[in-house]
Amino acid sequence: MRSSHDQVAQALGNEILSGVIAPGAKLPQEAEILARFGISRTVLREVFKTLTAKGLIVSKTRVGTTVLDSSHWNYFDADILAWKVSQGFDMAFLRDLAEIRVAIESAAARAAAERRTDEDLAEMRRHLAGMRDATDSARDFAEADLQFHKAIGRASDNALMRSLSAVIETALMASFRMSSPVNEAEEHQTSVRGHAQIVDAIEAGDGERAARAMRDIIGHGVSRIEKSTAKRRK
Repeated sequence: MRSSHDQVAQALGNEILSGVIAPGAKLPQEAEILARFGISRTVLREVFKTLTAKGLIVSKTRVGTTVLDSSHWNYFDADILAWKVSQGFDMAFLRDLAEIRVAIESAAARAAAERRTDEDLAEMRRHLAGMRDATDSARDFAEADLQFHKAIGRASDNALMRSLSAVIETALMASFRMSSPVNEAEEHQTSVRGHAQIVDAIEAGDGERAARAMRDIIGHGVSRIEKSTAKRRK
């Protein structure tokens, strides 16, 4: 069960991200927010601290609390990404996520080829098998896919890469909501083959091939979503 702090932070965060409270606008007076959510002043202060840390607002004495421009928002923050997903995705933002994934995950795959352990490989193979077996469940495929990519992050032995898993998770979950490889047998097989090429390259210690295979699988996912979106618009 979420705390009142989390609920209020999410409600205000969603209103900021969606533009209900536009950049440059001031948040309602404290008394109005307290009455709306039925919370204490202490909880509200903590909410403001949370939203400030995420780059959404700034508070100044005798000025009030103002919503910051989106250039200040921390899109690597797990909450902001989750709130963004809950509002629905446009292709522009999905492409932004894909570009970040290519930068992060290609480097992670390259590093994993140099530093992976036998246990890391076994974990990747296990999740790959889960993807292969998930022929009629988009949810099972998505979970196995997510764990596969997280395993590569761990195998990279780079703490910063592992800490960016929220970006990967958000991108994958959003993409599967828009289009899952499981929806078509050929797409499912293509995705499994692409992921197999990544782990094969990592096992062979070929960092460049692993990075290239990672770029290819991310790019293929974006292309699949673009095609699916175009079909729905017809």
